[in-house]
Amino acid sequence: MSEGSYVAYILASSSRTLSVGVTGDLRKRVFSHKLQVHEGFTAQDSCDRLVWYESYADAAQALDREQQLKEWPREKTAALVEESNPEWLDLSQKWFTDADFEVVLEHASL
Repeated sequence: MSEGSYVAYILASSSRTLSVGVTGDLRKRVFSHKLQVHEGFTAQDSCDRLVWYESYADAAQALDREQQLKEWPREKTAALVEESNPEWLDLSQKWFTDADFEVVLEHASL
């Protein structure tokens, strides 16, 4: 993702619990969800699979889209995911290696 781009995204758990967000660094945000760095809803429900995202050049547009998605009924949000990702695959699956996680865990234990 290039500098100055913003992303509205949807994460899901294996049971398809959904979490909607916005970020300027999708890779970093998804990685933090996978590590469950922050306590709260996404960590509690293991929402760590990226199932949908849209990029925007303008932060306000991304924030507006996030708000729109958060106001939708769950069924409508799920239908949006299924349009482009009917298998609910983790779109970030190939972004990280086991070594990425090992480095973080090593630093955490220091």
